[in-house]
Amino acid sequence: MDELDAIASSTLADYDSNAAGFFAGTRDHDVSQNIDALLRAITTPAPFTILDLGCGPGRDLATFTRLGHVAVGLDGAAEFVAMARAFSGCTVWHQSFLHLDLAAARFDGVFANASLFHVPRAMLPTVLAQLCATLKPGGVLFSSNPRGDNQEGWSGGRYGSYHDYASWKRFVEAAGFVEVEHYYRPPGVPREQQPWLASVWRKA
Repeated sequence: MDELDAIASSTLADYDSNAAGFFAGTRDHDVSQNIDALLRAITTPAPFTILDLGCGPGRDLATFTRLGHVAVGLDGAAEFVAMARAFSGCTVWHQSFLHLDLAAARFDGVFANASLFHVPRAMLPTVLAQLCATLKPGGVLFSSNPRGDNQEGWSGGRYGSYHDYASWKRFVEAAGFVEVEHYYRPPGVPREQQPWLASVWRKA
């Protein structure tokens, strides 16, 4: 676990040191397709309680709030936590993905946009099981990750694990989910120009 904690710490330190530039470069990204995919899969009455896992500086927290939902953020980078609280006005927890502390059956949905790929494969079953446990019965997990050929390693100062669809499906189903849908992003271009694999899963 010490090695995995070191990997997480180094990745988070890289985000912390580049927090302002990251926010400037991502705050106008259009992820409405992903937000819509999560929200339409939730079958309980609105407003929904949403966990934004890896919320970064708070862009999507603000969107969920504007849409009338109750959003809670979680991030391991201290700079992002402070920025997200200030930008969104939401509750934001400072937790590493490798040491999650989540209440059982609290959330209608978990929004993991460009975040779970930072979890090393060795820890992914544990993390996904914790996300399943924090969802209410029938709750929904959305994930979007850079797709790859099931390799993992360093890209600059950040560690990533890059799954193809079949591999990702095995991990998520083993954690107690059934698939709702999956798609590749950005829309409207050939597959080789779609680096992101997005998927929606329901707690079984």
